[in-house]
Amino acid sequence: MLALDGRGELGTAHVRLVASAVGVSERTVWSWLAVARREGRTGPRSRARFTVTREVRELLALWGGNVAAVHRELVARAAKASSPDPVPSLSVLHRAVVRDVSVGERAGWRGGEAARRRYDVYGKRPSTHRNACWEGDHKRIPVRVDLEGSAVCPWVTWFIDVATKAIVGVAVTPHQPARDAVLAALRAGISRAGPYGPCGGLPGRVRVDRGKEFLCRTVAGALGGFAVPVEDLPAYTPYRKGTVEALNSAVEEMFLVSLPGYTRRARPVGAHLPDAVDGLLSFADFVDALLRWVGWWNTEHRPSGLGAGLTPMAAWEVDPAPVEGVAEEQLAFFALEDDGRVRKISTSGIAWRRRFYIAAWMVGHVGARVRLRYLPHYDGQIEVFSAERADLHLGTAYLAQEATLEQRRALVSVREKKARALKADLKAAEKRRRTRYTATTTPGAPRPRRTVTGQQAQAEIAGAQEADLAARALPDLIPPLDPPADWARPRPATAAGPGPGSAPRPSGSGDASGAGPAAHTEE
Repeated sequence: MLALDGRGELGTAHVRLVASAVGVSERTVWSWLAVARREGRTGPRSRARFTVTREVRELLALWGGNVAAVHRELVARAAKASSPDPVPSLSVLHRAVVRDVSVGERAGWRGGEAARRRYDVYGKRPSTHRNACWEGDHKRIPVRVDLEGSAVCPWVTWFIDVATKAIVGVAVTPHQPARDAVLAALRAGISRAGPYGPCGGLPGRVRVDRGKEFLCRTVAGALGGFAVPVEDLPAYTPYRKGTVEALNSAVEEMFLVSLPGYTRRARPVGAHLPDAVDGLLSFADFVDALLRWVGWWNTEHRPSGLGAGLTPMAAWEVDPAPVEGVAEEQLAFFALEDDGRVRKISTSGIAWRRRFYIAAWMVGHVGARVRLRYLPHYDGQIEVFSAERADLHLGTAYLAQEATLEQRRALVSVREKKARALKADLKAAEKRRRTRYTATTTPGAPRPRRTVTGQQAQAEIAGAQEADLAARALPDLIPPLDPPADWARPRPATAAGPGPGSAPRPSGSGDASGAGPAAHTEE
């Protein structure tokens, strides 16, 4: 309209058309034209309003997003500094925060990064083919199981195919896993035999979240031997591997919640004691139940996103992408670490780590030069190879004189007793070291709960000095050795000099033995 008015072509018909299009009267449109001709603006008049500054953002972060507390802080600062700048009212500050700060930022000030991330928008990766990418993760199982009379919460390490959501490899440990669990799960995934087949083969890449067990040299070398890269995701970004994170949530909601010993089960008021060990599943029974659930997930469950109600196994089978497999004989010694030394078979077996390993195939091979390979963190058995031919596997050797179950339980009991004694000593020492103060209702110097006299303090200090190892050192406990004969020695001093009036002895005179002045002694 301004362009038409500038060319002198604006008419009533144009104004009537615009008013009908925007739903206002013709008089309103003529008023807009008059303001535009007079002031040069086509929108509402801008008003000065308060905006959230950097200082206000820092105060909001300090007070956890509490706008009222920030307003009190601003008022107190203005009163202390006698600033002429007016402080906005609480309602104005509220409106400015809502207008200038996103909901995610306000949630982050209250609950941290995890709370802020709930308001983010995440894209979805495009669909791929089977074995294009695997995702791996550890999960602490919130279920107490019986392990040789003790209640423990096991861990599961598993890998899932992103395209078909098929679980390709699982390894369970009764404690926090190490690289051996990662290697065991990878071996089960690469092998297409066993309980997870035919799913498996070599993946195009493996996606993990900076876990030290996944990024260790042994795992990188094992996968690098098959040209499989490990994608190291940034820390604290679970959305970057959402498939395995969804599996971690699904196993708890669909399976673990029904097991005895589930630690997150709702309990009545006052019931704080956990389930007794007698009523828990044994570790072997738990592993069997978990593997049966994995089989159900692959063959019967129909996750969303696969389309046509397919199970992960069915989605795997209908995928036309080729699968690169690995022969079982090549996986027989997958991810074994090399000892790096050449050893000999003796009549007691093979010595490794101050222990002997024996096997029936060693009979008649005493004196043979061999090299060892072993699974990380497991020393119950070793694999023996020829020192002349690295690819010649001689056989498996087992630990000789392995401790019985009763001996291992007694050893654990002794170690726990020592640990409890040390914990009690450290707790008592920490209690003596720390000074506690009484509660106060007024500002002032704190007063200690227990007052120590000067005599008590001096006695404790003296006792600590006497117990000091350096103070109790005995330097004369071991006498020093005689010096070597070729060292120069000081001459012994005479008891008294020559008497008055006595003539000095000639320098060449001596006693019958021919000794010089150094041999003269007083009679």
